[in-house]
Amino acid sequence: MTTLSRWNPLKSLARADVSEFDDFFRSFGLRPVFKDVQLAPEIRIDVIENDDAYDISADVPGVRKEDIDIAVAGNQVSITAESRRESEKKNGDRAVVSERCYGQAFRSFSLSSDVDEAKAEARYENGVLTLHLPKKADGHQRHIKVS
Repeated sequence: MTTLSRWNPLKSLARADVSEFDDFFRSFGLRPVFKDVQLAPEIRIDVIENDDAYDISADVPGVRKEDIDIAVAGNQVSITAESRRESEKKNGDRAVVSERCYGQAFRSFSLSSDVDEAKAEARYENGVLTLHLPKKADGHQRHIKVS
């Protein structure tokens, strides 16, 4: 059995220990640009299928529910989440450091049956997006006998 794994080339830059990366640039006299990079969170999902619906749980931490967009077209489901982080460190009346980070995470996948968009439900609580996507009545598979 083959196991597929997703590769994110920027994920290693977000790790806490970037000493090797720092050492590489220190010899050139350059400041590492990626040291404080905060990437948008990856959307990890669990899909459970039963006879009449799909129940999907998606981890989307640190995102407001107003910044989540869900699109369903036939059997295609797309989830987009935009994260915004702003921090400001002040010293008296002057702002010494002001940082802003904006990112967008996107996940799209296909289901085996079409979804009834009119009856679909979505909830977001404690960083977990829960979708209940009922199957269309006419979206069931049809078996054809070979003659």
